[in-house]
Amino acid sequence: MDNRVLLAFYGDDFTGSTDAMEALHRFGLRTILFLDVPTESMLEQFEGVQCIGIAGTARAKNPAGMEKELTPVWSLFQSIRPYFVHYKVCSTFDSSPEVGSIGFVSELSRRYFKGSTYPLLVGTPDLGRYTVFGSHFANFHGNVFRLDEHPVMSKHPVTPMDEADLGKHLQKQTSQSIGYKTVLDMEKESPEPTVLEDTEDITIFDALEEKHMNWFADVMWASRQDEPQFLIGSSGIEFAMAAKWKAEGQTNAYEQTAQAQDIEQMLVVSGSVSDVTKKQLEQAEEAGFHLEQVPYELLTSEETLGSFIQHVLTLLEQKKKVVLYTAKGPSDEAIEKTRTHLQNEGIAEEDMGIYLGKRLGEWTKHIMEQSSLRRLVISGGDTSGFVTSQLGIYGLEVLESTAPGAPLCHAYSDDKRFNGLEIALKSGQLGGEAFFEKVFQAGKE
Repeated sequence: MDNRVLLAFYGDDFTGSTDAMEALHRFGLRTILFLDVPTESMLEQFEGVQCIGIAGTARAKNPAGMEKELTPVWSLFQSIRPYFVHYKVCSTFDSSPEVGSIGFVSELSRRYFKGSTYPLLVGTPDLGRYTVFGSHFANFHGNVFRLDEHPVMSKHPVTPMDEADLGKHLQKQTSQSIGYKTVLDMEKESPEPTVLEDTEDITIFDALEEKHMNWFADVMWASRQDEPQFLIGSSGIEFAMAAKWKAEGQTNAYEQTAQAQDIEQMLVVSGSVSDVTKKQLEQAEEAGFHLEQVPYELLTSEETLGSFIQHVLTLLEQKKKVVLYTAKGPSDEAIEKTRTHLQNEGIAEEDMGIYLGKRLGEWTKHIMEQSSLRRLVISGGDTSGFVTSQLGIYGLEVLESTAPGAPLCHAYSDDKRFNGLEIALKSGQLGGEAFFEKVFQAGKE
């Protein structure tokens, strides 16, 4: 076994990045997730890790913004030369030509990573995501929906998924040619490197069962070369490759020194407005959490902010488990009130998500600095990015897998207050209804 990094990934949002990290950790691969492009000294601190990741926000950006963010990442990965470089996208593939364009990324990446084809795998059966004959399906509350009929993703406010065929959806974003490897191909062909020869620019792989994931991993590992292979897809890539590496004895034994602690207080900051998060908030209230809605008027005012922060600190002392949230589901009237308020204050609609995320990040930092909190949960992909940046956190490592795709992590920061903080970052769609209470119970006997 050599010391070459097996896989380096970039996650196009923060919570999706922790999902990928957790999949690798689950199979015994020590993985560090950086929250920005790491310096040379940061990399030296974690010398010997088998996989590294960088969390980003490309999913929420236009192509120009994506290029600016990805250029230093791809340059770094090109210098590290892992076996595989993975552009990690959401397992519901939400993207468009204007926002989070996966097609644009595939074109940009050819400046850095060669290869006859870029394999694309989005299916993740472990998370209820399936691809069959190129069409994608997702589980929602126990029912599996075609992506264009999914109750949430088909109605996404920014990138609605109105096409279940991944190739047709992607073709709107790129002029590159797109091919398919279907479940029938996997039955007919052996998983040899030749599978990737004489193919299109991008090859979409089906995944309905674990055996299809194994077939994909066999092809990828058998076709590895001196130059990194570029991959596009969900954390299904991490699940598939990590299982392969564990089976082949490629994992380095290491002792996890940090463990989840038994805590008495926990703060949840939620900027997600999904139906899944709504149910999680309702379940948390039943489990004894105090829910405090963000006063939208405070978003543009500093006058009473101090008293509000003190109010939250008092709640933490009295209630112990507190959720600070913007809205309870997509129908909460607070969403429209917040939008109207911000418009009246001169904030453009396209800037509202960034503005709100930064404010929540600032408030969270104030609360953390004036309390002894050691565990924090952030709900919402974009919110997670803004809050962690305010806390000066530069890296994460899995402490405990509290729920698929949303682990409890150990934070690395140059700020002593936040170094060693236990933090969980959760997207709007993941976690399970009892997620917040499960995170609170982590570390207890």
